[in-house]
Amino acid sequence: MSTALSGYRRQLMRVIPLVLAIGIWFWPIPAGLTREAWHLFAIFAAAIVAVILNSFPLLTASVLAVSAAVLTRTVDPTKAFAGFANASVLLVVVAFLVANAVVKSGLGRRISLLVVSWFGRSTLGLGYSVFLTDAMIAPAFPSNTARGGVLYPIILSLAQNSGSLPDQQKNRRMGGYLMFCGMASLSVSSALWLTATSGNPIAVSLAERYGVKINFGSWIVAASIPVLSMIALLPFVLYRMFPPGVTKTLDAPKAARDALRTLGPFKRDEWIVAVAFAFMVTGWVMAGTLNLSLAAVAFAGLGALLATNVLTLDDINLQGGTLVTFIWLAVLFALSGQLNELGFMSYVGVRLTSLLGGIAWPIAYVVLLALYVLMRYTFVSLSAQILALFDVFLSVGVKTGVPAPLMAFALVFASSYSSTITPQAGSQNVIFVGSGYLTQVELYRLGLLTTVFCLLVFLVIGTPWLLLVAR
Repeated sequence: MSTALSGYRRQLMRVIPLVLAIGIWFWPIPAGLTREAWHLFAIFAAAIVAVILNSFPLLTASVLAVSAAVLTRTVDPTKAFAGFANASVLLVVVAFLVANAVVKSGLGRRISLLVVSWFGRSTLGLGYSVFLTDAMIAPAFPSNTARGGVLYPIILSLAQNSGSLPDQQKNRRMGGYLMFCGMASLSVSSALWLTATSGNPIAVSLAERYGVKINFGSWIVAASIPVLSMIALLPFVLYRMFPPGVTKTLDAPKAARDALRTLGPFKRDEWIVAVAFAFMVTGWVMAGTLNLSLAAVAFAGLGALLATNVLTLDDINLQGGTLVTFIWLAVLFALSGQLNELGFMSYVGVRLTSLLGGIAWPIAYVVLLALYVLMRYTFVSLSAQILALFDVFLSVGVKTGVPAPLMAFALVFASSYSSTITPQAGSQNVIFVGSGYLTQVELYRLGLLTTVFCLLVFLVIGTPWLLLVAR
């Protein structure tokens, strides 16, 4: 009986997204929207709901969505499949492969043992080490996806060397905790530094239209109190929301030091991976100055690892999850971009925020910020959200009386800390999602709770601070 009910429930969960898509599709198209924009919204919304309800895996929902968009002539095929040639998507895929080299060569194990020897008396200490490491390297990386490529192999080695594997239900939670710490740290550290992600300079240039002039120094001052508060609190909050199972590792630092002595000096493959990795990091840091492609730098590093046989074709063939990730990320990236290009996001932003006319500015400020964060559910890129909504929301905020510097900083910081609200809300998340340590339900639950927590921290701590220092 229970099996039959379970099967019925599973079928019902699969019907709901279809009903939603049909309902939206045939609903009268709002004035100001094209037929293509409305129909694409129906398809995109159904795909996201399917994932949230666990009706289909992310790959299945994405493939069905893009096929529906093309076969119904809602989106041109060249635009629907453009994500497969997107540099950010390719960068994620290469980061997966390079991370495998870090683990295979033993370099990841060596680094993880060093981290454990310093912070390894508890899983919570390891969580803090992830946040602090990311915060320190963030100003040199204009791409949080690239930083994810640095953090992921280290976190993966930490989890594996602690006996936490994704296919072992009893032990996987420690790895899951550390993986989500990596995702959360990338989101908040992107708000700490002006140069931590490419979307920040875009927001700065848009804010200048409203008389808000932001430089590197003023950004640090504005971000310091709210973002450092998030960094100080999040590892503990995540520790409580997702208990890792293993809590105390008192003997771990000594064991790690003993293991490091056993490893001895660097081996050939470790040196090659370290040099290749250093080359990639340097290329990513200098990408803006030298006008380099982040993906091209990553491919060069991967090529070096293949040429020196540190990685082999057999190793790549074993990375089946990489292909799955590549497909769904490319599809959602392209469809989200088409929602923006067809004018749907701008339309929604204008209609929602226009309802705030006549409301006291503090209330309008909170409502605008909450709406801006919630609308991240439809984006797979921080930069895309900024380009689509930042100007609209800032304009409405200023018109309702919100101080322009406060509104500008609130929106751009929210663009970063909301990056964990869904697995696809930022391409940097994909690296950690692909580890297998966290289920889709856990990812959506933790993502929502983490984002709400950051929003509350910003409203309670960040808003008074910005009113004091932002001019």
